Amino acid sequence: MSRTQQTTFGDLTVAFDDRVLRPRPWTTAQSYWAADLLRDAPDGPVLELCAGVGHIGLLATVGTTRRLVLVDLNEAACDFAKANAQAARPTGSVDVRHGRLEEAVGREERFVGIIADPPWVPSDGTGRFPEDPLTAIDGGADGMDVAWRCIDVAGEHLTEQGWLLLQLGTAQQADAVHERLASAPERRLKVVEVREYGASGVLVNVSRTG
Repeated sequence: MSRTQQTTFGDLTVAFDDRVLRPRPWTTAQSYWAADLLRDAPDGPVLELCAGVGHIGLLATVGTTRRLVLVDLNEAACDFAKANAQAARPTGSVDVRHGRLEEAVGREERFVGIIADPPWVPSDGTGRFPEDPLTAIDGGADGMDVAWRCIDVAGEHLTEQGWLLLQLGTAQQADAVHERLASAPERRLKVVEVREYGASGVLVNVSRTG
């Protein structure tokens, strides 16, 4: 039987167990960057893909009245996300959805910001993280399988001037995103900023173009 644990994540206390990915302290940087972007964003909801226990999206939006939609394929993660949302007592509403990220968002739904923390470890490197659930870290041969799907969802569901704040593992993966989007201007998405956090990971701001 899994034992529920708690950890501090920014100003939040979040619950999790060994069926889900343990929140990484460095990813508060993703929350704080998203919060900065939201200060200048028009009214509208925020979507978090591969949300896990919801900590990144909750910390980004807890001080706002924005509606937050959290999507994850892991049912246990969704249960924890609901509990963590109740504990955070956000001013805005929180909608937790269990399912595949392409199917959990309605065709007409649009978001001013999307946060995504997809699995980004290449399949042959997952053995370095034996305590992590495989589905939460395995990103396929190059670590990018789920990241590309997140970008596809962003292309379908971002508002004009909207943005996707994507977590990846390496600068090379961020370069791959830049190259693919630069070669496909019809997608109306471009990389506008990349922030590296040493061995921990990389954050990429992908924004809607005019």
